[in-house]
Amino acid sequence: MKWRPRKGGSDVEDRRGQGGGLGGLGGGGLPIPMGKAGGGIGTILIVVVLYLLLGGGGGGGDGGGGFSFPGLPADQAEVPAQGGGGQAAEGAPAGDQQAQFAEFVVGDAQDFWQQQFASSGDQFKRAKLILFSGATNTGCGQGSAATGPFYCPLDQKAYIDLGFFGELSRRFQAPGDFAQAYVLAHEIGHHVQQQLGIEEKVRADSEANPDDENELSIRLELQADCFAGLWGRSAYDRGALEDGDLEEGITAAEAVGDDRIQEQTQGRIDPESWTHGSSEQRIKWFRAGFDSGEIKACDTFSVDEV
Repeated sequence: MKWRPRKGGSDVEDRRGQGGGLGGLGGGGLPIPMGKAGGGIGTILIVVVLYLLLGGGGGGGDGGGGFSFPGLPADQAEVPAQGGGGQAAEGAPAGDQQAQFAEFVVGDAQDFWQQQFASSGDQFKRAKLILFSGATNTGCGQGSAATGPFYCPLDQKAYIDLGFFGELSRRFQAPGDFAQAYVLAHEIGHHVQQQLGIEEKVRADSEANPDDENELSIRLELQADCFAGLWGRSAYDRGALEDGDLEEGITAAEAVGDDRIQEQTQGRIDPESWTHGSSEQRIKWFRAGFDSGEIKACDTFSVDEV
């Protein structure tokens, strides 16, 4: 992917090396409620919410994970963060290429969504990406590297231990910078859902229909995949993608399918326990956003089958 370090304001807060709590949340994600959305909904973005409000369905789940890897090695799971607990630094440190790339992707993705909101007369409140080591405190409770990257709607921040990308590359054979970009854009997709009020609506639907909770969670996650694809298409249209980047994104979407992860971590596949979608579904919806470039293609809630 063609990129350069961002200048000016940063969407990244660096907490690495700080004391951050006890970790040890395991691989099941943060047990957090969906937060309340802010801002209005304009003509361009209203289509997704209309599907929800007019009976198109909803989603639920554990609050915006998307990349839970159960059974991570002991050296990554349940590791307390170390350090003196100083002030967090704004922005990625100079010379830290991986952190600077994350800063670029999150900033570029939010530039895209800010433009989409503005074109319909609405305001997009930008999220922060928190870089942490091992464990950190969040508005949704303690976060651990063992959960994988996640988004907390209560503080409107996304969280990642950058060691996750090594796990994604080595253990799940999804290397490349655009594989990382897909993961980060997915988490920003959860923030878009929060801004549009989708998370609040789907959480209520999930609580009202607990037997449908897993199915609703899958639809929420797949929409975030589609939103990641929308941003990817915008990057392609601007000439920011290189040969092989799309394939890296597709490989990453395949790698984080519930069936693929279950097969890797427990040697068997249990569709009844899925909360994020199969590899096939995740590829399908990422491609739906990328191929169409239209937000209306990301309605995962009114279709009979995702």
